[in-house]
Amino acid sequence: MIDYFSIALTHGLILFACWRLLFRDDLDSESGLSGKESRPWLRQQDDSADA
Repeated sequence: MIDYFSIALTHGLILFACWRLLFRDDLDSESGLSGKESRPWLRQQDDSADA
């Protein structure tokens, strides 16, 4: 019984993640931000590399 539960749980979570990804609003938009602005987490790396 635990095996069926763990398989159902993991597959259910995968399906839930796919469902959430497929129905994102920005999935259908062609307009995006420019290269550097679309990845704000790299801003810290760029600032430290310039120093």
